[in-house]
Amino acid sequence: MSAGKIGVLGMDNATWRRHASPWSVYTRMATLPLLVAAIWSHSTLGLGPSLALTLGVMIWLWTNPRLFPAPKNTNTWASRATFGERIWLNRAKVPIPSSEETTAIVLSLVTGVGFMATIFGAVFNDLLITLPGLLITYTGKLVFLQRMVGLYETMRDAHPLYRFWTTYPDNDNRRQDIASAN
Repeated sequence: MSAGKIGVLGMDNATWRRHASPWSVYTRMATLPLLVAAIWSHSTLGLGPSLALTLGVMIWLWTNPRLFPAPKNTNTWASRATFGERIWLNRAKVPIPSSEETTAIVLSLVTGVGFMATIFGAVFNDLLITLPGLLITYTGKLVFLQRMVGLYETMRDAHPLYRFWTTYPDNDNRRQDIASAN
């Protein structure tokens, strides 16, 4: 994918850099209970307000990776997990180890099943389905993200595209510009 080109989820390179912010990663992870509450609310607020709240959460999920500034330090768990996700999504163009691909698919399926159970439980206001669904979703996603950190660590030096994601140039020109201005 060329620089700036829109890819999966409507995210271009600048959006992915912003999404590597721990603020983006952790606030996005904290959104699932809000989605559950929005869906669950249909029984007390009615369908219209519940749908409006659900739409609000969906808009937040789309806006979140675009909201926070790109991190100054990308040597964090959240940033490396985001880099791993990008590598995972790019696996058709730059192959990843087959064991990592299989593991990521299984973890994605586990997370998806947990998510569907969570949504089903919220629609039917059933805590005995919703709570285990939340637990499965979060466990699957966190293990997936940890594997994405490992995938990034493996692939970082395996392909030139990924080698410099955590490296920023040290621009000495700024110091010279300041000195010459005085």
